[in-house]
Amino acid sequence: MITKTSAVGAHKCEIATSMLVVVDLQQRLGDAMPVKVLNRVLQNTVLLTRTAGLLKVPVLQTEQYPEGLGLTHALVSAALPAGAQSFTKTAFSCAQATTFMSALHSAAERRQVILVGMEAHICILQTALDLVMAGFETFVVEDAICSRRLENYQNALDRLRDNGVAVVSAESVVFEWLADSKHPQFKAIQTLLR
Repeated sequence: MITKTSAVGAHKCEIATSMLVVVDLQQRLGDAMPVKVLNRVLQNTVLLTRTAGLLKVPVLQTEQYPEGLGLTHALVSAALPAGAQSFTKTAFSCAQATTFMSALHSAAERRQVILVGMEAHICILQTALDLVMAGFETFVVEDAICSRRLENYQNALDRLRDNGVAVVSAESVVFEWLADSKHPQFKAIQTLLR
């Protein structure tokens, strides 16, 4: 028998309670990342955004100072589902962006926030810490985030774990959302994994 626990970050990602937040995956910012790492982040973000679209999981997307850092990477933009909400910000934490928190709170039944994007030790970390403080169950997808330097990425993961954030992989999120191979969207999503 599976019993519920009250520990933050101890639950699985669930379709009915999740939101996906794509943080600052912008072209110019991406150009500063190691190519192999950026490609992994883009591939896993596209997987999650397309899966979210098929499963009707709401997607929110932010851009940090787009005048300087450019628009969202074309691969990610093309994969965003219809209805994805976009926010422009200058604060590093998404929680400080105008109307971002009201968008999260407007979906009262969705208390799980799954974060992907850049940079792990700045915008992802600050957003995750603010979301935990606001009472959201917060997940960070370790293979869909990055920093310019490996030590900053690793430090961010340590701090996230120390502060009650669940660190997960993209495929873990996908299969937790599906829960069963009999899910009607399983075959469509399985093709995204190839």
